[in-house]
Amino acid sequence: MKYKVLIFDADETLFDFKKAEKEAFKETIIEFGIDYDESYHFETYKIINKAIWKELEQGLITQSKLKIERFKRLSDKLQIAFDEVEFANVYMKHLANGSFLFEDSMDLVESIKDKYTLVIVTNGLTVVQEKRIKQSSIAKYFKDIVISENVGVSKPNPGIFEYTLKDMTDISKNEVLMIGDSLSSDIQGGTNFEIDTCWYNPNKVENKTNLKPTYEVCSLKELKNLLLNI
Repeated sequence: MKYKVLIFDADETLFDFKKAEKEAFKETIIEFGIDYDESYHFETYKIINKAIWKELEQGLITQSKLKIERFKRLSDKLQIAFDEVEFANVYMKHLANGSFLFEDSMDLVESIKDKYTLVIVTNGLTVVQEKRIKQSSIAKYFKDIVISENVGVSKPNPGIFEYTLKDMTDISKNEVLMIGDSLSSDIQGGTNFEIDTCWYNPNKVENKTNLKPTYEVCSLKELKNLLLNI
């Protein structure tokens, strides 16, 4: 068997984060008494949120600051005054309840659970990911669920992978595979740590980077077949 440990990303790989995010944002906006327009409010938030998570990957902002700063920027952009701390707390409460698996996630995990040691490594906020992921129906199949805010370092920094494997002293790097949807976070992180990578690319996005994933799959069914036959 080529690999012994599979490190999975969580959101947009096994979990439908976009659905959870959209529902949580809508519920928060409505709770604050704002007349919700998804095409305006949510689309504006997505642009701000994507940019600030890129700043985290680049080490330009901490996760502690990120969780509030994104809503301060949103308030400024929308020109709607609200308490960004309170808004962040309400949003994260709703987001923590949004644990939605992709259709084939359970089948994938159940099919490979006896062949590999499974781990999740996620760039996320503890208060959100603890409930969404650790209390999900697939959590029991994973040896560990590593949340970047708990560790104090995020993908693509190799330190989060060092932390993840610290107790697996009998495992060498060539026995570990990183699986995720993000080139800049998951694939870059695996490359930085010098382990093989598998890019989950369901939207068949063109890879315009210099990164060369070891494998590329376009569906979880394809990923299952790969992992059962490597």
